Amino acid sequence: MTNHSETTGPSENGDIPGLARPGDTARVPDDRPREEPQVTLRTPAELADALPYLLGYRPEDSIVLVALRDRDGKGRFGGRARLGIPANPDDWACAAGQLAHGLVTGSERRGVRPEQMVVYLCQEPAPGETGRQVMERLRPLAQKLRVECGALDVPVVEALCVSAGRFWSYCCDDRACCPAEGTPMGLPGTSVLAAAATYAGIQVRGTLGELRGRLLPREDETAREQETALDAAAVPLVARILDDTGRAEVAEETLLLAQRVMRRLAGARPVSGIAAEDLRDDRLLGHDEAATLILGLQDRATRDRAAEWMEGEEAAPALRLWRALARRCVGSYGEHAAAPLTLAGWVAWSTGDELEAREALAMALGADPDYLFARLLHQACNEGLDPESVRRCLRAERGGRERSEDAAPEGTEGAGGAAGSEPAVSASAPGEPLARRRRTRSGAAAGGGARRGRARGREQGTKVVRPRTPTAEERPGHARPDRARARASAERKAGRTGACAGGGRPGERGPVRDSDLRAGRWGVARPTVPCPGPTGSGRP
Repeated sequence: MTNHSETTGPSENGDIPGLARPGDTARVPDDRPREEPQVTLRTPAELADALPYLLGYRPEDSIVLVALRDRDGKGRFGGRARLGIPANPDDWACAAGQLAHGLVTGSERRGVRPEQMVVYLCQEPAPGETGRQVMERLRPLAQKLRVECGALDVPVVEALCVSAGRFWSYCCDDRACCPAEGTPMGLPGTSVLAAAATYAGIQVRGTLGELRGRLLPREDETAREQETALDAAAVPLVARILDDTGRAEVAEETLLLAQRVMRRLAGARPVSGIAAEDLRDDRLLGHDEAATLILGLQDRATRDRAAEWMEGEEAAPALRLWRALARRCVGSYGEHAAAPLTLAGWVAWSTGDELEAREALAMALGADPDYLFARLLHQACNEGLDPESVRRCLRAERGGRERSEDAAPEGTEGAGGAAGSEPAVSASAPGEPLARRRRTRSGAAAGGGARRGRARGREQGTKVVRPRTPTAEERPGHARPDRARARASAERKAGRTGACAGGGRPGERGPVRDSDLRAGRWGVARPTVPCPGPTGSGRP
């Protein structure tokens, strides 16, 4: 399915506090205690006014479906799904079918099948076009949505077009309440629902375009300077990352620089307005610093350690840093934005901002469709999974590394040091739980640390005693070729031959599950078994 950012992924559906079917009663919020104030919506005007509060932003150029379900004899809002309006009318039928099917099946997975549906079509007029002309032009799309929902046995009880500050109903023929020239929308923040939403702490943050503007690459006069800094830093940094020892050094330097910039951002003087905040952060980040951080985060092990700054006092400055770095991925470095955008989406999701999380992760997939970490997080966020399962994995990784560093003998380099191996998160097999990944005392992966330990032993003159290799006659089972064939057959049945680490077929991807996240299968790096297929490009 195609969402607003033109990247493939699930629609934005999920359970939200709800309203009722038009002409009946509806209450907002849905699952709050009974003694709290509730709002009843009955008219198309009240439904049109409710839309920004249901989504958390004012949709532009969008199809929005909102499911209605019955609870205690009253209609309530259930899930919702949004999709950009295809520019080609020939694509409307396919888009309508995908959106309706995605919302209904997604709601069924949550155990609540929609009973009715409300449709919103939001689009501003083109130059020389009126809002009424937009409504008439989109009428076939509204009809296709009604047909697709009806085919799923979920009737559409109201379909509204919102354009040029007015709304029209495709279902009401009464000109007294729905005139041909449309009904003016109320001033933002003046309705009863707006007051109730403010009391409940629900915020409407403008449009998706404004949200995306905080994450898009800069196009001002400094963009060229940033690209020059990236060009200058790329050659030496990439060469060091490709070397095992240099890679650990670059990881440590990147993380230390990121922490310094985060402290700088946290100590900055507050300013008023989103645009002013982003401009202030941009001024606090030098071109050379941004280039070093952007290139250093292309290493998956470094990115995984940076993802640990997702809660507490670290979360806010980390999110500001990832936004600023995404804005610095200019020119030919647009694909490099996948890492900071994914980190921004992860921190936003971890701190409860699902709107920014979905948009940042969708933009990360737009920069690099094969970025596995972004794909898994995007799917998990859209399916309503709890980010706490991922946070627990990251806390375990961080705690294990800190304990290993504290236990390391004096004079031994810790994880990320010049002589240390890469963190375990980048040396484990795909699907292996984070908490179970083996480490050496330096916090490195068990295999890599052991290899380097043996090498240091030989350099110091330590004699390494190796067991004698038995001859063919001495090998166990030499006279039992049938046993070898049986073992090979069992391995093939277990998927150990020609399969990806983790048990799947090469290049196969399945839906993310909450159990996957609890087990730590949220991101893999440098698998021990090569995995051909779509993910074989070397990116996560």
